[in-house]
Amino acid sequence: MKIATILGTRPEIIKMAPIIDEISKRNINQIVLHTGQHYDKEMSDNFFKDLELPTPDYNIHVGSDTHGKQTALMMRGIEEVLLVEKPDIVLVQGDTNAVLAGALVASKLHIAVGHVEAGLRSFDMTMPEELNRRAADVASIMYFIPTEESAINLLSEGFSHKNLFITGNTVVDACFRHLDLAKKRGFEDESLTGLDIENMENIATLTMHRAENVDIKERVVNIIDALKELSDLNIIFPIHPRTKKTLENFGLFDELNDLDNVHIVNPVGYLDFLLLTSKSTLILTDSGGLQEEAITLDVPALTLRYNTERPETVTAGGNILVGSDRQAIVENACKILDDKEFADKMKNAKNPYGQGNSAKLTVDAIEDYYDKGLLDIEAPEDIMDSFTRKMAEITENVTVGEFEKTENALIHMAYDGDKMCFPADDLNLKGMMITYDKRE
Repeated sequence: MKIATILGTRPEIIKMAPIIDEISKRNINQIVLHTGQHYDKEMSDNFFKDLELPTPDYNIHVGSDTHGKQTALMMRGIEEVLLVEKPDIVLVQGDTNAVLAGALVASKLHIAVGHVEAGLRSFDMTMPEELNRRAADVASIMYFIPTEESAINLLSEGFSHKNLFITGNTVVDACFRHLDLAKKRGFEDESLTGLDIENMENIATLTMHRAENVDIKERVVNIIDALKELSDLNIIFPIHPRTKKTLENFGLFDELNDLDNVHIVNPVGYLDFLLLTSKSTLILTDSGGLQEEAITLDVPALTLRYNTERPETVTAGGNILVGSDRQAIVENACKILDDKEFADKMKNAKNPYGQGNSAKLTVDAIEDYYDKGLLDIEAPEDIMDSFTRKMAEITENVTVGEFEKTENALIHMAYDGDKMCFPADDLNLKGMMITYDKRE
């Protein structure tokens, strides 16, 4: 078996590191393709070094461009590699343009696609990430899903539970994998060593890069006004190059940089950033991945967005959506600082993303599919079965697996009167309403 992994951005590199490790441990043939979407050396090469990953087998160096041009260049480069390498499955992670390009190209070549971190939904179709993750899900045949809630999203869109694997999120694996190393090494980046973080109190790590924030001046002004009021916080802001440029264009960079409680630094390596996050009192972010890392590291998060594809972090109690609302940012940050009971509740929120074995569960599923021949994509030879879609209330003790076998059916959704439940084979359906396909 040969597995190809496509990477494009910092979060993909970080989150796929445990899976790449797991594949190597099992001596499975693999190739790693880097699209070069993060073209800045500080935003790419350092990640592979920090995570102790080998240099990718291919780098197609697409650089930065419009979404259409960048995706087209990726598709051309990825196609050239896949035609030569002929992997059995292509793994993509998350919701970037690299994910969209990789999933489309592989599926067009009749190569199986596995989507790691599948099923996330913000339901905001103005976000390019939402379009990318939805398109990738359509093109995939294996779905490695962080939580049951994300699985329900896919079930509601008509995907079969037979192809869904609730593995948890590899962000947990990655945090566990690297935090000990980061602690032993300490801070290395000069931007951070000069701040004497070890003796700094009330640290708030800030990240802000999404277009819906930084491209709208009113929202940026509101966030900066909130930061001015949070004078008891030491706000450390590793600034994305695009964010810095936009702030300068708005004439706001100097205003932010002049605040005594705000420390703007260059982008830092992953281990430095992980260590900074772990030492923070709270996180201010519009990043999806950092919401996951915060709850994994028991750090309260305030998300500078009005929606999130990580709603589990909010439901668990470790994350609060504050948008760019100045009052909401200030009130919640102050509550974390001043109300110990409130802060402890956020810190102790149960992590919905698993216990750190996501990579193992993912590769287990891939090996099982390979052994059963389920990664082979071939034109059908049998006439398609007809089916009728039905709904029923189940009154007897019967599991999903038993019902599907007896009724020649495929269950889509199960509702226990309170919530939707993932139809795992061993789920007892007694007392539940189900929707299902009855094959004729």
